[in-house]
Amino acid sequence: MSQPVSETVSLLEGEANAPLLQIRDLEVGFETQRGIVPAVRGVDLTLYAGQTLAIVGESGSGKTTTAQAIIDLLPGTGKVTGGQILFEGRDLTKLSAREIQAVRGNDIGYVPQDPMSNLNPVWSIGFQVEEAIKANNIAQGKEARLRTIQVLKEAGLSDAADRLKQYPHQFSGGMRQRVLIGIGLSSRPKLLIADEPTSALDVTVQRTILDHLATLTRDYGTSVLFITHDLGLAAERAEQLVVMYKGKVVESGPSQEILANPKHPYTQRLVAAAPSLASRRIQSVKHQAPDEAEIFSEGSLDDALLARAAEREHAAPTKDLISVKNVSKMYRIRKQGFRHDELLAVNDVSFGVQKGTTTAIVGESGSGKSTVAKLILQLESITSGEIEFDGQDVAGLRGSELLKFRRRVQPVFQDPYGSLDPQYSVGNTIAEPLLAHKIGTAKEREARVRELLDQVSLPSATRFRYPSELSGGQRQRIAIARALALKPDVLVLDEAVSALDVLVQGQILNLLTELQTDLGLTYLFITHDLAVVRLVADNVCVMQKGRIVEAATTDEVFDNPKELYTQELLAAIPGGDFEFGR
Repeated sequence: MSQPVSETVSLLEGEANAPLLQIRDLEVGFETQRGIVPAVRGVDLTLYAGQTLAIVGESGSGKTTTAQAIIDLLPGTGKVTGGQILFEGRDLTKLSAREIQAVRGNDIGYVPQDPMSNLNPVWSIGFQVEEAIKANNIAQGKEARLRTIQVLKEAGLSDAADRLKQYPHQFSGGMRQRVLIGIGLSSRPKLLIADEPTSALDVTVQRTILDHLATLTRDYGTSVLFITHDLGLAAERAEQLVVMYKGKVVESGPSQEILANPKHPYTQRLVAAAPSLASRRIQSVKHQAPDEAEIFSEGSLDDALLARAAEREHAAPTKDLISVKNVSKMYRIRKQGFRHDELLAVNDVSFGVQKGTTTAIVGESGSGKSTVAKLILQLESITSGEIEFDGQDVAGLRGSELLKFRRRVQPVFQDPYGSLDPQYSVGNTIAEPLLAHKIGTAKEREARVRELLDQVSLPSATRFRYPSELSGGQRQRIAIARALALKPDVLVLDEAVSALDVLVQGQILNLLTELQTDLGLTYLFITHDLAVVRLVADNVCVMQKGRIVEAATTDEVFDNPKELYTQELLAAIPGGDFEFGR
């Protein structure tokens, strides 16, 4: 009787030691008129049950393509051209469409990178989450509705029951991201693929979500495959790390070992640019020699940024270019039947932005940051209060006056895919503002497009491509190039660098700072990335639940935060205590 028992135990041990996911020599390519263009070349990785693995690398390195290949969601003409993807011993590349559909959602959850483009704008949030729950046979009828509320609460929406009737455009970017996280986790999958799952979230909510993922890993044995550009997150949350560059794996192993002692030159560049360190390094920068103050991969960038910041700090104060006085914004939220609730998204907010300076607005998702930006841009009407731009009341602008205002104040939106027309090529997208304002000849516009692509570190050939063919970071760079096309006075940047890898983030921030110095640009920076704030902002406004709870110079807010909420934001920076290798 004892022999079968021992055999059973040994079998169970063998199963326990078998990888949940094993990728062997994976090759992925995209069919073009000139043949197949390789995007992933010979990738190998192994992930065990209950384990967390992070794939890091710059935008376009093949991270997302690798993840999408696992669940057969490659865009356009993409296809697996070689290798194996073994999930619980089954080769997913050989499954039929129906078989992979049964695996996708139930066994493998997916949190995509772009929250707006992955939520249907004409369906309510509650309907979309409930639809996913029903499709995966988790629950039906009233049980499905109760499960929907539970899923959204687990993803960090405390007032989930009241928000089921709302639509994606009524949610902030971070709230939309939490909805996608809820959908991905709804079936308690064995593997969750999370593509930049917290890039749109502030650090406090990010910690809540990541703690929830860690609980799932522990309680349900769920494995997590992170795609991220945040090395602090990788150090703090992932046991294993894979570094990708140009479609290949250049380094892999235990995450903390690699980040503490990177071997490959590319990994060393990434680690040197880790934004989670920037806030800590910058705090002591006044006590260091210039060559010791490294925030991005090139020390010269840091010196230039710090020198420009010092120039602005010692410059004589000027009149506010943008003046926000006692502004409030009330939304009407539709309830069942003909009833409505009122939501005060912005509550008596006042601040000023001086010409040639950068003011950052920080706070948790849903705190009203993006709503303030929309009010300044006149994309939303003000309920009460006053916003002045260069002495003019923006609420009263109409017709040609409003067009002139829009030329001088340009936005860079949070969601690069949703703000780019999928039917426009990159060249046409960037040239669109020039055409709308009747600037230049066709040749001059083409030359300007090439110049802008070079400024945002993209090859000129990118102008022939379409948004669906670009990575999230590349799309964000296109959005920035389009905003710069008209040479505006003010840029309103709503999470403008949140989708960028650390190396490109450094280049873009340096570009923005150079443009500010050369052209006297004024920036309103909406962000949850405190490292970016510490580096580029002159003044900071901290928002919570629609109100500004703290407003001061950047040094004052970081060195001596007065509000508990501000202190919590600073304490929640991922990987803040980890000693990265240099």
